[in-house]
Amino acid sequence: MEKKQHIAIFTTASLPWLTGTAVNPLFRAAYFAKDGKRDVVLGIPWLSLKDQGLVYPNKITYASPSEQEQYIRKWLEERIDFVPKFNIEFYPAKFSRDKRSILPVGDISEIVPDEEADIAVLEEPEHLTWYHHGKRWKTKFRLVVGIIHTNYLEYVKREKNGTVQAFLLKYLNNWVVGIYCHKVIRLSGATQDYSDSVICNVHGVNPKFIAIGKKKREQQKNGEKAFTKGAYFIGKMIWSKGYKELLKLLRVHQKELAGLEVDLVGSGEDSGEVKKAAEKLELPVRVHPARDHADPEFHDYKLFINPSTTDVVCTTTAEALAMGKIVVCANHTSNDFFKQFPNCWTFNDGNEFVKLIHKALASEPAQLTDAHIHDLSWEAATERFLKTAEIDKPLERKLSRTTSNYMSATMSLQERMEDASAFVHHVASGNEISRRIFGAIPDTLEPDEVQRKELGITDTPKKTTPKKQDGATPDSLQPDEVLRKDLGTTNTPMKQAQPN
Repeated sequence: MEKKQHIAIFTTASLPWLTGTAVNPLFRAAYFAKDGKRDVVLGIPWLSLKDQGLVYPNKITYASPSEQEQYIRKWLEERIDFVPKFNIEFYPAKFSRDKRSILPVGDISEIVPDEEADIAVLEEPEHLTWYHHGKRWKTKFRLVVGIIHTNYLEYVKREKNGTVQAFLLKYLNNWVVGIYCHKVIRLSGATQDYSDSVICNVHGVNPKFIAIGKKKREQQKNGEKAFTKGAYFIGKMIWSKGYKELLKLLRVHQKELAGLEVDLVGSGEDSGEVKKAAEKLELPVRVHPARDHADPEFHDYKLFINPSTTDVVCTTTAEALAMGKIVVCANHTSNDFFKQFPNCWTFNDGNEFVKLIHKALASEPAQLTDAHIHDLSWEAATERFLKTAEIDKPLERKLSRTTSNYMSATMSLQERMEDASAFVHHVASGNEISRRIFGAIPDTLEPDEVQRKELGITDTPKKTTPKKQDGATPDSLQPDEVLRKDLGTTNTPMKQAQPN
C-alpha cells in the first residue's frame, strides 16, 4: 500500500478567536483530510488561562487542551457536511499585548515526530519563525510551504516611528521566510513581496455561507424580498481593521448619506473608542458585540461595507459575497480576487463611495453562477493550493545538503550563505537578550512550568551551557554535531587558523 503523505499545518490563532488565521487553517486541515489520502495534523496555539482572558471573546476559557479541542471540532462539524479525520495538536504560546498577537513558545516543530515530517504548511511563516529556536524547518520537513496572510508592514506603519519599524520588519521577514520556507504563497498582492513567491488565494468560504446564499437565491427566484436590512460591517474591532477608514468616510459624507443606517459588529481592544466615534456622527451607526457572521442576524442585510486597506484577502468579504450580498469595498489589491464577482463594487475615493452606497440601497444583488460559487468554495481553494504548492508531486527533500555528497564543490555560494544565515538566526533566537531586543515575550525560549503541565510535556527543559568568565560559551567557535544536524549544515567545520 502506498504510504500516505503527512501534512502538518501550523497556524498562529485558534477558535474561539474568530480571526482568519484561526478559521481558514482549520478548514484547510478538514478539506486536506476529506478524501482520506493524507494524514493531517493541525498545530494550534495553547494559551494559559491568563492569556485566554485577553484573547477569547465573551470571557470564554478552557481548563485543558482537550476541552478546547472539543469546542473546535463541534464548531467545525456544524459547518461542513462530512466528518473530518485529522489530528489537532496544541503548541505552547503566549499573547503579546503590544503586538496584539499570539506568539509561539519553544520549538513548535516538535509536535510532529521526525518520521512523519513530510510537508509543513506555515500559516503566517514570518510570525511563526521570528523567534523560532530549534530544528530548522527546511531540514526537518521535505517541503515547507509558507502562506502569507497578513500585511504586517501596513500595520506597523500606523504605529509610532512606523516607517523605520516597517523598514526593519521588511528585512526581518525576508530573512526568516527565506531560510525556513521552500515555497511562499501570497494570498494577494497586498502582502510584502518575497523572492520567488506566487500570488494565489488559497482560502475558501465556510460552506454554511454558501448554503445561506443558496436560500437567498431561491427567495429571489420566487419573487420574495430576500434582503430586508441595510448596511453593516463585521470584523475584529481594532482601528486598523477598517473601522478608522469607514468612520472617516461616514463622518465626511454624512450629509450625502442621510438616511443610511449602519451596524458595526465586533469585539476588540478599540471597541470603546469605536463606539464613542460612532456616537458623534449624525448618521445612525450602531455598535454591537462580536458574533458569528453565519448568525441569522446577518442573513437579511443587503450591503456589506468594507473600506479596509490592511487586509490581504478579507474572509468576511468572501462570506458576504457567498451569502449573495452586495459588497462595497476599496479598489485595492487585496480585493483583486473578489472583482470577478458581479456583487463586488469597488471605489477609489469618497465620492465614488457615496455613489455606490446609494446604488446598492436602490438595487438588488445579482445572482451568482455555479462557477462563481465554486470559486468561493473550499474545494476550489484546496485545488488551487495543491496546484500552486505542487504538493501532489513525488516528494524529494528539497535541500541537497541532507545527502552525503553535499560537501562537494558544486554546492552553491547561495546555499552556503543560507546555511550561515540560518545559523546566525539560531544563535540569536537562543539568546534572551537578543530575543528581547527584537520584541520577543520574556522567557519564551522554553514553555514554563504551567504550560508544560497543561500540555503534558514531560521531558525536562533544555539546560543552558555554563559560560566562561570572559562571557564566551565553551566550544562555541564552531557549531557542535547536534547543532549541525538540527540546522542541516553538513559541510565540515572550518579549521582554526594557526599562528604564524
